[in-house]
Amino acid sequence: MIQKLLTLLFFLGSFFLHSQSLVWKTNMNEAIISSDEQRKPLLILFTSSGISQKIQSEVFATTDFADWSGENVVLLKLDLSDAASNEEREQNNRLKEALGIEELTQVCLATASIRKNKPTINKLGLLEYKLGGAKKWISDAKMILSGE
Repeated sequence: MIQKLLTLLFFLGSFFLHSQSLVWKTNMNEAIISSDEQRKPLLILFTSSGISQKIQSEVFATTDFADWSGENVVLLKLDLSDAASNEEREQNNRLKEALGIEELTQVCLATASIRKNKPTINKLGLLEYKLGGAKKWISDAKMILSGE
C-alpha cells in the first residue's frame, strides 16, 4: 500500500514539475526575437481576468503540451487586464484585433521575423478550446502549422 502511494506521489510530482516548466514570454518583442532566432512559430494566448481556465488546465498544464510546445513553438502570453502600462495594453489590443481574435480563449499561431529591424507577424490560423484534451488540441495545432 505504501509503495503504491509513493509511486502515485512520484508520478503526480513529476507531472506538476513538468507542467510548471513551460516558459511563457510576456513581452512581444522578446517573443518575436526568440521566434526569429529559433525559427519557430509563435503560439499567442491573449488572456484576461474572468475568462475560462479550461484551456489552461486541460491543455497547457499537461505534459503532452509541454513536450510538444518546447519543440515546436515559442509561447507568448499577452494579458490584456494586467499589462504593465497603457502603451503595452494598447499594443496588445491592436495585435489582438489585427489577428482577428474574437474570444480570449482563442489562440493564434503565427510566424514572426525581423528584417531590417522591422518585426513582422503573419497569422497562420486561430485555434479555440474544444473538448478532447491536449492530444486533440495539439493535433489541430499541427494541422495549422503544416498548412492543412
